[in-house]
Amino acid sequence: MFWGGKTWFIGFLGSNHEMLTVEVCPFVAKYTFALAVKLLLGVRDGTELEKLAKPFVEAAGGIIAVPINIPGTRFNRGVKASEKIREVINGIIAQRRKDLADGTADPSQNLLSHMIVEVGKRNEDTTNAPTTDGDMASALARAANRWLRHHQHHGRVHYDDACRLPRCLPREQMEIAKGKSEGELLNWDDLRKMKYSWNVACEVLRMRPPTVGAFRVAKTDFTYGGFTIPKGWKLHYLPHYTQRNHEFFPNPEKFDPSRFEGAGPAPYTFVPFGGGARMCPGNEYARAEILVFMYNIVTRYNWERMIPDEKVVIDPLPRPVHGLPIKLIPHKTEP
Repeated sequence: MFWGGKTWFIGFLGSNHEMLTVEVCPFVAKYTFALAVKLLLGVRDGTELEKLAKPFVEAAGGIIAVPINIPGTRFNRGVKASEKIREVINGIIAQRRKDLADGTADPSQNLLSHMIVEVGKRNEDTTNAPTTDGDMASALARAANRWLRHHQHHGRVHYDDACRLPRCLPREQMEIAKGKSEGELLNWDDLRKMKYSWNVACEVLRMRPPTVGAFRVAKTDFTYGGFTIPKGWKLHYLPHYTQRNHEFFPNPEKFDPSRFEGAGPAPYTFVPFGGGARMCPGNEYARAEILVFMYNIVTRYNWERMIPDEKVVIDPLPRPVHGLPIKLIPHKTEP
């Protein structure tokens, strides 16, 4: 079962959802943060969420910054925020270990509980290089940060482009909703039926990649575009350009979800989650999160952009300057 329940989702919109204006950026940030922390750490308490929310925002601001670690710089604020995140997560780890010991927590309830149990077993077998709570806190902080940066971006750009979509998307989602009883959550079979919805999501990710690129090291000498790249050189690719290559994506500036029908684009031409052995391990989580999010919005609301030509800044990922305000208009009859 999924986290797509009406009650939990509507809670993020507030109690008055008859007609409301929502700034998509802060809304999606809050939603994806709470979801990621809930799944990774099992944190549901609002106070604990607040302890983590602010430093995560500050840490994200220091990721792409001049690495000068002096007071007042963005990099310095990011370093301090990262230390605060690890401090809070260390406290959560200590409490979870106690809960596991006295039986009030389930070892399989979330990633943190599973990690504590598995790390404990590993440390018993390998005593010369034990994994510390600090190691776990750092690993969880990195995982949460990656999820949050990419998935917040997914939600923002989905709304930005969805305002221009044909009505095929609502029809597909409504067909699934008709087969659900009141309060019934989505399951894997439902997600598999959302083929057009995922095509839409992929086209958004093609036109608005969730990352500014990635670094790779050349394993051998090769020639590309008339340039010789020696073995050992580090390369940086920009999906904003590679995913708009006319050779693989005809008329690349056109929003066309049909590109992903059938076999879809050629291998390694569409890489929102990377590719090969280094593909992002959270790609299936992202797919489920995006589709569940789309389902809950599309089956309940129509929407209108409040600022049709809102400017976008890069900081460090694309961000609408006014937060992408939209008006949500509920359907006359909810599914």
